Amino acid sequence: MKKLILAFALSIAALAPSAAFAAGPSVPVDKANNDLSDKESLKRGFQTYINYCLGCHQLQYQRYNRTFTDLGIEEADGVENYMYTGEKSGDHITNTMPKKDAAKWFGTAPPDLTLIARLKSPDYIYTYLRTFYIDESRPFGVNNTTFKDVGMPHVLQDLQGIQVKVVDKPAIAADPENGIKAQAEVSHLEPARGGTLTTEEYDDLVRDLTNFLEYVGEPNKLERKSLGYWVIAFLFFFFIIAYLLKKEYWKDVH
Repeated sequence: MKKLILAFALSIAALAPSAAFAAGPSVPVDKANNDLSDKESLKRGFQTYINYCLGCHQLQYQRYNRTFTDLGIEEADGVENYMYTGEKSGDHITNTMPKKDAAKWFGTAPPDLTLIARLKSPDYIYTYLRTFYIDESRPFGVNNTTFKDVGMPHVLQDLQGIQVKVVDKPAIAADPENGIKAQAEVSHLEPARGGTLTTEEYDDLVRDLTNFLEYVGEPNKLERKSLGYWVIAFLFFFFIIAYLLKKEYWKDVH
């Protein structure tokens, strides 16, 4: 019995590093509250990705027809409304931007986004796309509080509008002689202005896009999680059977 419990504990411990990695970087983020079962949200996110992201960021491990099937989009409708460059529906979702030119324009080639939600976490993406602000010192005139000195332009600026970073000076200055340490400066972003969407509408658009990128990172996630409950139930039931069987075999010994 002790050996079985020890083996179970070691299995849980082995999974811990994977869980920590999946949690993403340790940056303060807002909750995206995605719902992968919301097909309409996924469709809207797919449309936003096609219109605003595909020009630079590919999904080179995801096919159009797989996306159409999973999101409940008829192939004819998908070809007409989601495919603008003449690919076949069975092709991967890629663009024609040369990597060398992209690296020259942006400092580094824009990353593929197929697995970005698994690497960074959906909450990180949701926060990142909402925290651009004006910074004239940067090549594209913007910076980001979530990703400092980002090399990406704010492609959704027309929708969100312009945010300004305001630095609040600390009320107490440093006075080493009296043992007073300087307080850290605190910054916040002023509400966006000049966009075609309200703050709530823009947040919803970013949430849909984040939802879609989370789906792309693992298209069968809902199925995996559903199956996982059955696997755990089976293992629990099998553990009881194995324990009772062990007691029966060893009853004469003990």
